[in-house]
Amino acid sequence: MSDTKNIMIVGVGGQGTLLTSRILGGIMVKGGYDVKLSEVHGMSQRGGSVVTYVRYGEKVAEPIVEEGQADVLIAFERLEALRYAHFLKPDGALVVNDHRMDPITVVTGAAKYPENIIENLSKKYKVYSINAAEEALKLGNSRVFNNIVLGLAAQHMDFGKEEWLEVIADTVPPKTIEINQKAFLVGYESK
Repeated sequence: MSDTKNIMIVGVGGQGTLLTSRILGGIMVKGGYDVKLSEVHGMSQRGGSVVTYVRYGEKVAEPIVEEGQADVLIAFERLEALRYAHFLKPDGALVVNDHRMDPITVVTGAAKYPENIIENLSKKYKVYSINAAEEALKLGNSRVFNNIVLGLAAQHMDFGKEEWLEVIADTVPPKTIEINQKAFLVGYESK
């Protein structure tokens, strides 16, 4: 069982977790691995949590990642990183889009958005963050931020740059291949 790798993608509805999981699944199949994907939707259409589990290895039994078992946790929003960080292994990588998206409880005043999330997570976990929303705007397309975050996460996985770019080309709509590949490289080549 130890040869199985566990990746979690957490975000808010509409942030591209599905596309990201399809790219991850594609690269793992291309690498010859058995892959299991599972999605858990909250109120995914309008700002609710979306969690996707991606497990790969020689033979993967079930698709769910247990607490404390994720090798890589990809969070498209800071609060989602905080909410799911306990799923990481002690030496796992927490890849965070340094972006704030207020949940409905904060918008309505029923809750406060926590301060210093990334700093606090860094005390306990190996955190790698990027403001992917800002970087995507520099590329001229705010919707490709998820591939920037994926590029940063790819630094913590065993696949080469060319393999990633091929799978992105095979997965995204043809007219968006170039911008999605550029976005991936922004994250992949960041420090």
